[in-house]
Amino acid sequence: MPDPQPLGGEAVTRRFQRILEARGLDHVEPGPIDDEPEPAEPGHPEYHRKRRADWALKRWATATPYRYQTATATHPDVIAWADRAATTPKAAGFLLLTGPFGTGKTHEAYGALRRIADAGPERYEVIALTAPDMYALLRPKGSDNGPEFEVKRLMRAPLLLIDDLGTEKISEFTEEATYRLLNARYNECRPLIITSNLPTQCTDGPDLIDKLGERITSRLSQMTTVVEINGRDRRRESA
Repeated sequence: MPDPQPLGGEAVTRRFQRILEARGLDHVEPGPIDDEPEPAEPGHPEYHRKRRADWALKRWATATPYRYQTATATHPDVIAWADRAATTPKAAGFLLLTGPFGTGKTHEAYGALRRIADAGPERYEVIALTAPDMYALLRPKGSDNGPEFEVKRLMRAPLLLIDDLGTEKISEFTEEATYRLLNARYNECRPLIITSNLPTQCTDGPDLIDKLGERITSRLSQMTTVVEINGRDRRRESA
């Protein structure tokens, strides 16, 4: 009995060649191999963006009060500012949301921070607090770390939200603390969101210039997107 031909023997090779010739496949050039990762696979930019977004959204949720956990930015100018802050934070400048009480300024502010997180930026760190809480923190004995530590922490935070600026009584302390903070963020081009029920200018009542002083409003005017949020008082409607 003759020895069997090995699987890779010459006869087997010739047989496969005849089959390919009969089917017209003997001269087909091999095509490129697509070994690029899919969007859901490690190595694809979208995969890593989603991983960063998941992490950033958890940081956002930690910094956001329960009432605003479902906040979403809806105003076109707020959305545009948030997109700039997510992609080119140094060019975003400040965002000032003004309008009467209860019109949704704080909701839009937290919605902007959420939109930035959802974009999956390379770095996402945020501090959000009301202006009265901020001034309490910056006063002597207001923090175990000391006021100088706290003001520098607010100066250097990649994202900062100051809610209800202008509600506190004006004093030399509040004016100086506000100017130091805004001036430092202005010089380093760090994004800042401010909400206030005071208009930027008003002829028949107090406005931001009256409340904060010209030094501060001058800084605000140079790099701030001002968005007026008007409408009915949502708090009264939901009561």
